[in-house]
Amino acid sequence: MSGPKKRSIKIAGHRTSTSLEPDFWQALQEMAAAENRSMAEIIEDVDRMRGETNLSSALRCHILAHYKPRSPE
Repeated sequence: MSGPKKRSIKIAGHRTSTSLEPDFWQALQEMAAAENRSMAEIIEDVDRMRGETNLSSALRCHILAHYKPRSPE
């Protein structure tokens, strides 16, 4: 896995940036396609619910929560 890649995104009407490793960006893209939503929509939902957690960490946790039930025990 390579290091984090920063992307600029628009959420809640303003531009921001966040960094995730390429595998997490790919997982987020797959989640968006499966849910017929944009990555920005998912990121905006996570942003609204994250509280004091930084956005990158909140996104990683959201992605993990999405995939964890799908993995074999």
